[in-house]
Amino acid sequence: MRWDVFTWAAVALLLFAAEALAPGAFMLWLGFAAVVVFLVVFLVPGIPVLAQVAAFIVLSFVSIQIYRKYFRGRQRQSDQPALNRRAAALVGRVVPLDRAIVNGQGRVQIADAYWTVTGPELPMGTPVKIIAADGMTLKVEVA
Repeated sequence: MRWDVFTWAAVALLLFAAEALAPGAFMLWLGFAAVVVFLVVFLVPGIPVLAQVAAFIVLSFVSIQIYRKYFRGRQRQSDQPALNRRAAALVGRVVPLDRAIVNGQGRVQIADAYWTVTGPELPMGTPVKIIAADGMTLKVEVA
């Protein structure tokens, strides 16, 4: 077996192994470029080493651009988009006011937490619906 064919096969396998150990979809595309160079060197003997390395660099750049343009934005959407956004997960709930809304601000209790709310002037105990979350402040309206 020729050393250049073996070298490109080893480079491709090492890049795929690196992707498996530290996933991020970067080494994968470099591995694809190494596989293409491996196939070309295997099928067309006598290509100079400098041309092989240049082809690998160009193919690496092209494959990464293909990834960035066509594959990066196509990740799965979560079935729970508000999972780590606690305030956004509360939107739509109806809760009673713990403290009346005076001058546009009041308070509600949800589970064991107290939340500051903004909305129209309402007395304590009025059921309100959470319509939006702005940081740690909830915007409410009469339910």
